[in-house]
Amino acid sequence: MKPETAAKKLGILLSAAPAEFQEGVVTRDELAALQADPPEWLQTLRREGPHPKPVVAAKLGVSNSGLTRSGIVDPMTTAEIKALLEAPPAWLVEERATQAAVRAEKIRVAERDRERAAKRGAGGGGGGAGV
Repeated sequence: MKPETAAKKLGILLSAAPAEFQEGVVTRDELAALQADPPEWLQTLRREGPHPKPVVAAKLGVSNSGLTRSGIVDPMTTAEIKALLEAPPAWLVEERATQAAVRAEKIRVAERDRERAAKRGAGGGGGGAGV
């Protein structure tokens, strides 16, 4: 697979990876080996960054869109993320609240759908016209 794809699957920023990783092709077996027993460079990248946007969003508890709305477009290090979490700016507080509301709504909809499915199953009928 392309290095870009492998980097996404590993949750790392491709431009921060070693040149041989960036320029080579990664087989599925090599990817599995990197995931199972990550080399020091991969452990360091995962621990310290810089992190790609999806990882930054997850660590901050916001969506990718939330990062974009806040003007965060560049990768961030773990130290930068921790600093934001220790003294969250207004945009981060707002985006985390938005993300929490989205998660709560997803749970509410899933529970509603389960209840509807249970009622259909308990009704015993197909809802047909009875012709």
